[in-house]
Amino acid sequence: MTRRLTFVSPALSAALREARFDDGTASLDEMGAAQAHAAAGALSSASARVVTSPGTRCRETAEALGLGAGEPVAELAGLDAGRWRGRTLDEVGAVEPEAVAGWLTDPGSAPHGGESVRDLCARVGYWLDTMARTDGRTLAVVEPEVVRAVVVHVLGAPAAAFWRVDVRPLTATAISGRSGRWNLGAGRPLHPPV
Repeated sequence: MTRRLTFVSPALSAALREARFDDGTASLDEMGAAQAHAAAGALSSASARVVTSPGTRCRETAEALGLGAGEPVAELAGLDAGRWRGRTLDEVGAVEPEAVAGWLTDPGSAPHGGESVRDLCARVGYWLDTMARTDGRTLAVVEPEVVRAVVVHVLGAPAAAFWRVDVRPLTATAISGRSGRWNLGAGRPLHPPV
């Protein structure tokens, strides 16, 4: 049987706008909530399992899209940025430019004391491998970095490709597959139903 998973990136929040390392508590901002509500109905959750990253903005996006709160899945959490949580990339870069440069170029680097990009990709890849043994459809509202990790895993790309994947807010990335092989459909914008 073919498995179908659709990964939806969350609507805008202040943390996303500011390139802030989120701690999972950031809510959607007014514009993000309005855009998510406007796109309600663009995805059908009929006969689909709905899961989310544990963070607030993913749960709020799922609810605004009319998918319900969804089941939070720990393996789909955003990257653990350790001591950089709550700070912007510019703030960290001004104080620790070498650490940021290393983090952005070496997928095994975790100068913040949290999780490396390689570890995130492995965690998400492991979850995808377990999903290959389940039937049906899954809708997952997840952090942008989780979508990046999905793309890296599905394409069999090296973890260094992670930063080469742009994930816009409120876009859907679909994968489908059987027999341990996935096919990718990337970056479909969620438009209000016509």
